Amino acid sequence: MSRFHRYNPLTGLKDLRSFLGTRQKHELVFAFLAVVVTVTIIAGFYLDSGDLKKPWQRDVQYVESWPLNRTDAEIVAAQKTDAKNRAIREAAEKKRQEENRRSLKKIDDALTRWGF
Repeated sequence: MSRFHRYNPLTGLKDLRSFLGTRQKHELVFAFLAVVVTVTIIAGFYLDSGDLKKPWQRDVQYVESWPLNRTDAEIVAAQKTDAKNRAIREAAEKKRQEENRRSLKKIDDALTRWGF
């Protein structure tokens, strides 16, 4: 600790003030802007890192178990119900994509009107 007895925060502030006093105005403005940009970027990364701390969630995947002795009629009936369910899912997905496409088209048209 005897090494640090010469280092004083007030002495450091006086030295910084004398250094900044010899600088021209535009140098101080650009130094301030550089500090602001750097702090903004670091703060953005810090705030965005909160998404990485999501709690662990169990990922359960369900599979269907079929008996080995099921008949062809049961297989065909299951395929028909699966086809209906798949068609419903695909229709819902297509509807969602179309809504998304419409909203993005609206934004694109607005940006085009503004010249972007």
